[in-house]
Amino acid sequence: MALLLSIESSTTVCSVALHQSGQLLASKENHIPQSTASALMPMIDEVCKQAEKTPSDLQGVIISEGPGSYTGLRIGVATAKGICFTLQIPLIAINTLHLLAYQFKKTNPVADNALLCPMLDARRMEVYCMLLDHQLNVVKPTEAKVIDTTSFQEELANHSIHFFGNGAAKCKETINHPDAHFYEGLIPLAHSLGELGFQKFTSGHTEDLAHFEPYYLKDFMIRKPNTV
Repeated sequence: MALLLSIESSTTVCSVALHQSGQLLASKENHIPQSTASALMPMIDEVCKQAEKTPSDLQGVIISEGPGSYTGLRIGVATAKGICFTLQIPLIAINTLHLLAYQFKKTNPVADNALLCPMLDARRMEVYCMLLDHQLNVVKPTEAKVIDTTSFQEELANHSIHFFGNGAAKCKETINHPDAHFYEGLIPLAHSLGELGFQKFTSGHTEDLAHFEPYYLKDFMIRKPNTV
């Protein structure tokens, strides 16, 4: 009976969950922006108490690896690795966009010929995105894409595409096509992350703990202060 902790911190909403053999025991979300660093460990303690477990009972940690917020990913991965090093348990990583697609398919019907396009905001008209088929097989891998009027037109000529995630809304007017369908309100969450992570855990697909890094996709840009 594998007890696994899941941590999702790729957006402004941070969440954690506890699963036993893929079944949800407890979960917690924090919707306060820029509070992941201070909120994460208390949230982990809370879900353990809700499930009447202790951190020493954990057999693995599942992390949403990115892409997404540089700061959020860094905090989440550092916390996950710290727990894994301390308890000598494995780390399991899930692509955040694949997680979004998994969540979408759980609650929305998808035709056999349709494509899924999870999108995370990367500022201005750029998004992190990937394309998947109705069985969640990757059609186009994760990329940072600047959206313009030509984006996805080749795929839309042959498929309907479902766009979702916190980067999708700003693209709605630019990607103007009758087979482009947009959905709001979907964010990656730990309660679904635990379901995907359990599948990888049981198949033995774990990370090299010493060398694992978040999937930032782009270098972190530091804005220099104006000089007088």
